[in-house]
Amino acid sequence: MRNKNANDLPGRNHNPAMTTWTPRSWRNKPITQQPTYPDAAHLERVLTQLRFYPSLVFPGEVDHLKRLLREAAQGKRFLLQGGDCAERFQDFSSRAIANKLKILLQMSLVLIYGLRKPIVRIGRIAGQYAKPRSAEYENVRGQKLPVFRGDSINSFEPDARTRIPDPERLLQCYYHSATTINYIRALIEGGFADLHYPDHWDLEFISKSDRRRDYRRLVKRILDGVQFMEALGGVKAEVLGRVDFFTSHEGLLLPYEEALTHYVKERKRYYNLGAHTLWIGDRTRQLHGAHVEYFRGLANPLGLKVGPTCAPDELVELIRVLNPKNEWGRLTVITRLGKDRIGDLLPPLLRAVQRSNGRVLWCCDPMHGNTRITAGGMKTRDFRDILLELAQCFAIHQRCGSHLGGVHFELTGEAVTECLGGAEQIAEADLATNYRTYCDPRLNYSQSMEMAFQIASAHDERVPNLAWPSF
Repeated sequence: MRNKNANDLPGRNHNPAMTTWTPRSWRNKPITQQPTYPDAAHLERVLTQLRFYPSLVFPGEVDHLKRLLREAAQGKRFLLQGGDCAERFQDFSSRAIANKLKILLQMSLVLIYGLRKPIVRIGRIAGQYAKPRSAEYENVRGQKLPVFRGDSINSFEPDARTRIPDPERLLQCYYHSATTINYIRALIEGGFADLHYPDHWDLEFISKSDRRRDYRRLVKRILDGVQFMEALGGVKAEVLGRVDFFTSHEGLLLPYEEALTHYVKERKRYYNLGAHTLWIGDRTRQLHGAHVEYFRGLANPLGLKVGPTCAPDELVELIRVLNPKNEWGRLTVITRLGKDRIGDLLPPLLRAVQRSNGRVLWCCDPMHGNTRITAGGMKTRDFRDILLELAQCFAIHQRCGSHLGGVHFELTGEAVTECLGGAEQIAEADLATNYRTYCDPRLNYSQSMEMAFQIASAHDERVPNLAWPSF
């Protein structure tokens, strides 16, 4: 499969929504960010295998998520989406999966308390094994190598042989995703989501914060509220016990996504059954490109990442193509604009979509626009910058008569040292202590919980304000 120039696109009068769609029609469109496999026949054999493998999720679950996202877009729920920048095969373990689930569940409980709304929980998990890259090659210790594109494509190890894209890795991606989903289901069915037990909460970081009294008071209120609701009866199954949890990943590697796309005759629609929802990345959202073509035909709810280069009229056209019926819950627009640019860039996007009457769920990704390189050459993000973009996003939506319905974080349940700041006051000198990401830096467990507390404190008068920025 050849990468075509996605900028060499048909004229604006071309309407992709009016053309016939099939799971393979993307193959006739310009495409970017795809690996070049040296053995096309080998790739096709693997894809044929995948087409006959069991589905990882069920159509009924996908439709249920769409209903929940519709309510989030209408202000009745709030979306929390988070997980690894890129999953790694070598990090695959029951402990790692449980910790990822744990942090999202605990964050959601804090948000339920602060926002007074049910939370839609979506993990960047069970399929986030491919990443877009800015270059085809990189130099490692003087050796020119194909760039690492994620474990589903090639190896991170700086070896010319293992950096060659290997179709067999697609099978490993499927196996790891299937096992992850099955283990998550088992954890939830087994009561792992019953978070009112104190030993499920790891809040040591609170003691390091200068607002430790406020944090402890908030935690006590949440746990007291949980116990009170349980005493009333009738709420434990929904809030404390078995909860809804959904999977997502960037739909980047289209041959793999096509292989997991199935026609469900009972619903008369095509579903990607490799995840409950997928998103189009900011680098692959070309209106007439292959990724938009593939996504527009799916019954799944979709996400669309929007960075600083997306013009307002371009966003309106993308929404029209990806959500032709203008349905609530169909499309989530995830802005990733950066703390220094969101004030200028977000209002025109909101106004353009409002004028077009586009029905979307607005979500903020405050991570990607705030990445920087330290003097020592380490990629990092600052907790304060992330919080600042998020606070601005809430304020801008309110001023523009819009509604921010969700947040999207790159995070982990582990005690990594990849992002600066937070209650632990991680400094540049501390980054090397436990810097484990192979792609972008993630919020660690304590930073993720602190972020949830910050959001809760900003939206509930019962909660002391924990230095949430004001505008």
